[in-house]
Amino acid sequence: MPAVAAVQAASLHGVEPVSVIVEVSVSGGLPGLDVVGMPDSAVLEARSRVRCAMRSSGFELPREHVTINLQPSEIKKSGTSLDLAMAVAILIATKQLDPRIVEDKLFVGELGLDGSVCPVRGEVAYALLAERLGLGLVMSEESSLIAPMADRALGMRFLSQLKGGVDGLSHVREGRPPSPEEGRYHADFADVVDQDLAKRAMTIAAAGKHGVLMVGPPGSGKTMLARCLPTILPPLTPEEASEVMIIHSVAGEPIDRIASGERPFRAPHHSISTAGLVGGGRPVLPGEVSLAHKGVLFLDEIPEFGRSTLQALRQPLEDREVRITRVDGTYSFPCHFQLVAASNPCPCGYLGDPSRECSCTPAQIHAYQTRIGGPLMDRIDLHVDVPRPETSKVIGGSTGDSSDLLREMVVGAIEFGKWREERSGVPSGRPRPPAAELDPRARGAFESLARGLSLGGRAIVRVTRVARTIADLAEHEKITEEDVVEALGYRPRTKG
Repeated sequence: MPAVAAVQAASLHGVEPVSVIVEVSVSGGLPGLDVVGMPDSAVLEARSRVRCAMRSSGFELPREHVTINLQPSEIKKSGTSLDLAMAVAILIATKQLDPRIVEDKLFVGELGLDGSVCPVRGEVAYALLAERLGLGLVMSEESSLIAPMADRALGMRFLSQLKGGVDGLSHVREGRPPSPEEGRYHADFADVVDQDLAKRAMTIAAAGKHGVLMVGPPGSGKTMLARCLPTILPPLTPEEASEVMIIHSVAGEPIDRIASGERPFRAPHHSISTAGLVGGGRPVLPGEVSLAHKGVLFLDEIPEFGRSTLQALRQPLEDREVRITRVDGTYSFPCHFQLVAASNPCPCGYLGDPSRECSCTPAQIHAYQTRIGGPLMDRIDLHVDVPRPETSKVIGGSTGDSSDLLREMVVGAIEFGKWREERSGVPSGRPRPPAAELDPRARGAFESLARGLSLGGRAIVRVTRVARTIADLAEHEKITEEDVVEALGYRPRTKG
């Protein structure tokens, strides 16, 4: 009767960890090793890694036929996280290890040819899965987990350590996230000179999670303004930090600053592919929109991005989720982010600049300004001009409102909004008709201005949302006429 062993392992399906049972059967026949259960090429290559690691660790290679089954068999298995579990299952089936070492344990790790156990992508996701299943996690000693996830994890440097049972394993190194002061962004709005209107727009965007498009000549400070936005956002809550850490861990990105509560800031180059921006590839990985989850996605020189790449942003902006369908299933990635974009007004960058003459033709200007596309432009709530700062103020070292001050305003507006929703009795997140938010004078003014500007239904709703945020910053229970007028000032110059 063939010897059979089973070890609890896990694999990634997008950002979701999937529980996998690694079954091993050792039977008579020609020596060899087969892997079944929908493995990808990386999992199939584990056959060579497992053989070399076992030999280097002083174990005997079975001179029989070994079959490895990965349950559930209908889910595609990818990556190298199953290496360690496959080796342990073979060693138990060939009676070289005590089967008790796998009780209440989940094994995750890649094997080196010398028998070393190496870290893998998605270790935060695996740690949370082990906690959900009530299991201890066995992984590479070189891995680092944030408390309290590290408390239930055991680390091993070499496969040979299992000869002494679990007593030969050590605790995984507990990573120390940066303190709030260490983790804070170095940028500060106090260093942004002579851009009061743009800073006001950034404050509104932070308080209401609105998208922003900044248009201005080179050197006006658009990039610096964007990099300052995370400094006035409230820190991540523990639940948000857990979500974001999983995504970054799956993508192989560092998680230390996320663990400290710092919101992600992503600024991809304009040459990025559509798959790089929204997710995809083989294996399917989260894109920049998901890495910016609960944070900021900054697209500098947005007209230079590919048109099809930009249009791929429309659905994530609306649904706050990316769904990628492949032959082996559908992958879902969360992407609730703030879009911040910057653009020159024309190809040369000096259209409307009083100190430099624009050298572009009207056709060039039109083609450049329409690269973004109307549907995407309509989904950006705040459009703000960023002129060149005055020379005397830059040389004189003038400072404006600091990030600390603006953060207090943002937090105050968020708290006021929560109080207002509780007072109204309307469940949080449920849309309300614009008329319910406006006072009588503001409603009459808004109707007149909306007709004059030919605003569509989506534009009216978005202007109302911006006006609601402005009212929360001023602690107005109802939107006033002044709030509406300011919100309309951030609409694009074209009609619609």
